[in-house]
Amino acid sequence: MSMIDQALLETLDFKAKNLAKRWKNLIRKEPHLKHYNSFTDEQLYEINMPLYHQLARAIERGIDRKAVGGYFVGMGKNGMKQGIPISEVVYACSLSQKTVVDYITYEFLNANPLTTYQIFDTIDKVNEFFFLGCFYMIKGFLEQTYKHLNSQHNISEELLKTCFKDDFFFKTDIEDD
Repeated sequence: MSMIDQALLETLDFKAKNLAKRWKNLIRKEPHLKHYNSFTDEQLYEINMPLYHQLARAIERGIDRKAVGGYFVGMGKNGMKQGIPISEVVYACSLSQKTVVDYITYEFLNANPLTTYQIFDTIDKVNEFFFLGCFYMIKGFLEQTYKHLNSQHNISEELLKTCFKDDFFFKTDIEDD
């Protein structure tokens, strides 16, 4: 693990609220994030801080598709349950990614060439985490939408299967509900 990875881990674990405050400031500047802007600052911190702890574990242990997928599927499902449009959920997540990448970039701006390579490596890990996360977050959102339409509205299974291809993360969850 590089020096940059270590420094980022410490920030993600012990200063997550600082990152969450930066993220909250980005959220507040975005008029397109109406649902997120309806939350209090403390609610936004509660939404965002666990994401940084999850990222820390992924950097520390390596990207585990099942762990990352499970976490982000849950984010997508929660967004749908709260009535937040998927476009806002994805955009808010992208702002979390921007917060971390900006932190790394500005924290180590005057780095020597070796450190610069470590910065790029760490940013690659962060980007991989968030790209994979967005993929699974959309799956979770769609899965929850499917479940909601199936159980709360009189929509035929045939129509649901036409609109929602069998592309869910936790297929057994769909069968259980």
